[in-house]
Amino acid sequence: MSTLTWIIASSLLGGLLSVLFAAALTLNTRVSWVQMLVSYAIGALLGAAFLNALPEALELSENPAQITATVLFGILLFFILEKLVLWRHCHVEECEAHDPLQGVTAVAATTADNHDHGRSGMLIMLGDTFHNFVDGILIAAAFMVDVQLGIVTAIAIIAHEIPQEAGDFLILLNSGYTRRQALLFNLFSSAATLIGGMLTYFMLQDMNHLLPSLLGLAAASMIYVAMSDLIPGLHRRPEINATIQQVVLIMLGISSIWLAGNLFEHPA
Repeated sequence: MSTLTWIIASSLLGGLLSVLFAAALTLNTRVSWVQMLVSYAIGALLGAAFLNALPEALELSENPAQITATVLFGILLFFILEKLVLWRHCHVEECEAHDPLQGVTAVAATTADNHDHGRSGMLIMLGDTFHNFVDGILIAAAFMVDVQLGIVTAIAIIAHEIPQEAGDFLILLNSGYTRRQALLFNLFSSAATLIGGMLTYFMLQDMNHLLPSLLGLAAASMIYVAMSDLIPGLHRRPEINATIQQVVLIMLGISSIWLAGNLFEHPA
């Protein structure tokens, strides 16, 4: 397949799978499954960042210090975006933020009488659409460097999108939306991944020198989401059995990224 075909397929399939899987989890109230997916997503994100995106960026760049500075800048950038309520879904009276564990457990326990009358709907759409647009940019940049790197990046992004979308789905239900409206809302938001991917593909045709920096930003995004948004939620379950489960699932996430990288390294 061509690079553009890979980008389109990954963006469409990734967005569709993450939304439908998240909807299935929330409709069946499988909160424990969402918690397990969070641990797996942490491993997938860290594996994709440190085993694939960063090494590739350093290899392509003639100035490794510039790449590490880009990662540092990216982490600060994503922190600022969260503060501007573009990355997180903050409400007037409360903030579920990016942490899917908090969003799922808190909203799942909320009764229908506690709807916020749709106040958070536009914030959900704004944050998710922007986030998915950035994901599309990262996926496209990775595929434009190497198909194997693109596949690994797409897997990591999809893995982290599922628990996030599950939390968002429940937040929308809490805001007074029907299940059908919440599903359509998330599907519409996921289309931004395809838009970001296609725009990046056509804009970078004559700007390949930007690819190492974009890979650095991709690594920063994955590291920041894993360390800042997802890992703190795991500390709410300090018991030994939960900790062992979390460590095993994180290692499974890292291993799956390593395996995917080696599997697609030399396609037939």
